[in-house]
Amino acid sequence: MYETKYHRASTVSDAAAMLKNADDGKLLSGGQTLIPTMKQRLAAPSDLIDLRHIDEIAGIMKQADGSIRIGAATCHADVAANEDVKAALPGLADLACTIGDPHVRHMGTIGGSIANNDPAADYPAALLALGATIETNKREFSAEDFFTGMFETALDEDEIVTAVVFPTASNTAYAKFPNPASRYAWQACL
Repeated sequence: MYETKYHRASTVSDAAAMLKNADDGKLLSGGQTLIPTMKQRLAAPSDLIDLRHIDEIAGIMKQADGSIRIGAATCHADVAANEDVKAALPGLADLACTIGDPHVRHMGTIGGSIANNDPAADYPAALLALGATIETNKREFSAEDFFTGMFETALDEDEIVTAVVFPTASNTAYAKFPNPASRYAWQACL
């Protein structure tokens, strides 16, 4: 890997300031895509701004209107195991349970996944189907307006995903074709 400066943000505004002051800064949440990309020398950011320790963007909350707000730094395993998500959005809980393998589910985050917008990722389709709203440090997007193309979103360079809000939709399901070559655990959710 190339030389990179590591920064550990404690608030969203702290992270935004670090990102603004970096020559070519990248946000690090779970790192499930960024770190392997850096190891392969396909990316060489000047600065990594770690979002994993920002309490304000972690966790899952059922809101007064019944919607579910999931902080961007919430890992897939927490989405899969959360009782409010299972009750209000069973398809989303099932989706989170089938992402990658246990390591990926415990490190990868919903915010990192949607900000990367990999066409092979599971969350973008769910956000679109469920009519989710993406919150950032600057504004809110409907899922339709957020995803603009493969690996592309409507995020500005200094914008940080902070949460995703899902309206309740208890009659949901998620299915995908397993890829045996990937060796990912298909239904082993821990």
